[in-house]
Amino acid sequence: MTANLDPDPLTAMRLLLVEDDRDAAEYLRKAFREAGHVVDLAADGEEGLALALDGKYDVMVVDRMLPARDGLSLVTELRGRGHTTPVLILSALGQVDDRVQGLRAGGDDYLPKPYAFTELLARVEALSRRGVSQGAETVYKVSDLELDRLAHRVTRSGKEIPLQPREFRLLEYLLRHAGQVVTRTMLLENVWDYHFDPQTNVIDVHVSRLRSKIDKGFDVPLIHTVRGAGYMVRAGAA
Repeated sequence: MTANLDPDPLTAMRLLLVEDDRDAAEYLRKAFREAGHVVDLAADGEEGLALALDGKYDVMVVDRMLPARDGLSLVTELRGRGHTTPVLILSALGQVDDRVQGLRAGGDDYLPKPYAFTELLARVEALSRRGVSQGAETVYKVSDLELDRLAHRVTRSGKEIPLQPREFRLLEYLLRHAGQVVTRTMLLENVWDYHFDPQTNVIDVHVSRLRSKIDKGFDVPLIHTVRGAGYMVRAGAA
């Protein structure tokens, strides 16, 4: 497997794709990655629900006909729990009544199959912009460290810290999970988009470089190594 290009933090979306057709899912993930976005995959409705509840996504793309839990039930459950992540429903059912059902279940858009990927991408981008305008979290703060997704800016104690694209995404992921242990596997899948272990020290190297930029020269370290588990961002000892 070849690694994808680093997504541009100014425009990259974090997407959750819930699709049980393996070929279709891999095609869409590849296409979204080539467009500069990061995609998590779920193969059934229950897995999709678990990922949606556990992570923060800019947009979800959900197939209507899914095993374990169908797409409409998944969306209805999320809305019932107060989740406002924009959802685009994909379905071979394209009649007016079908689209109305999807929208009334809590979907924000409904695209019948077959479709052109360019249209799907344009609709997902539009939903992402709508989500930001409705107040999606774009600034993460821990102690005196602040990351602004939209401005692509990181500061600590008011001092701007320049980061490379991969470092920015790594820090963003750690801050999204501030106070929680982030495992090596989580970083491989969500920052590098690897779903296998390349058996290298790439994570350790990047975390070390990031720590030197974020913590060096400050009295309180914020990036901690949790021995045998992973990493954590928090103010104070881990």
